[in-house]
Amino acid sequence: MSKKRMRQHYGKIKLFRGSASPELSNKIADHLELELEGHELIQFPNENLFVKLDKSVRGQDCYMIQTTSSPVHDNLMELLISLQTLRLDSAARVTAVVPYLCYARSDKKDQPRVPITARLVADMISAEADRYMTFDLHAGQIQGFFSIPGDVLSTFSILIEHLKPMLPDMHEPVVVTADLGFAKKARNFAEKLETPLALIEKRRTGNDATATAMGLIGDINGHDVILVDDEIDTGGSIAEAVHLGKEFGAREIYVIFVHAVLSGDAAKRLAALPVKKFICTDTIPMSEEDQAVFGDRLTILTIADLLAEVILRANEGRSVGALFDE
Repeated sequence: MSKKRMRQHYGKIKLFRGSASPELSNKIADHLELELEGHELIQFPNENLFVKLDKSVRGQDCYMIQTTSSPVHDNLMELLISLQTLRLDSAARVTAVVPYLCYARSDKKDQPRVPITARLVADMISAEADRYMTFDLHAGQIQGFFSIPGDVLSTFSILIEHLKPMLPDMHEPVVVTADLGFAKKARNFAEKLETPLALIEKRRTGNDATATAMGLIGDINGHDVILVDDEIDTGGSIAEAVHLGKEFGAREIYVIFVHAVLSGDAAKRLAALPVKKFICTDTIPMSEEDQAVFGDRLTILTIADLLAEVILRANEGRSVGALFDE
């Protein structure tokens, strides 16, 4: 089947911007040289949401871009209602583009009488969308929670490309992960950067967001440390990891993470740490106030170009894995 016929089958790309991802959506649209489609979003006095499309999308290939960060439930419901609106208007295909998936840490029953909320969120998205796209899930098994096909993308290449030119200025750098659950990804990270790997063992002691760092596996004494994690929420784990790193003789510390959740006063907590550089992505928009707290120590890398290319390839029926040599 020719590319032209595949485009006709799915229709033209129609991009929709959720209220949680305005800047990212604009960048994606600019990269694809497309206009964002208009729609009306109203919140009634009873907090119910109402969505109405400005134009028909019948027979078109629609992409709803909406991250599900804070306010989580408002953003999640807006996503679900928007997806259903597109589907009921007879779009040829509806894709949920969710750079950050909420509840991803609730991915298993690790104690009696608890839910698997990540599965619930996946079920709700699957009920209204034909496909999904997301970045750096907390655990790989979450892909199996969806009953629709999707693209689970990684910011790995973006972060590596930014870090490699920095390596010559670092002193014998070592990649360190603050979470054993992130160890496999951290190992791949270290292999690409051609650096040693060290691990921080931590143990979660309750059902809240706190965890206790226990010890270090590996040698970082006299080395610069590249501390990597998938997301930072309250900043407690990273703070303990930084302090532990200093106790074990780390020189400069660079904190690298994908999702800047930054709940409460996390930005202030992080900015107070003895960290040379913070590097993250824009899967979650960071407020100007939080950016100001970090000052020039913060670098935010955009996923827009990569996501735009994936959307284009999905529309044309081309391989997404080829982007990552897979």
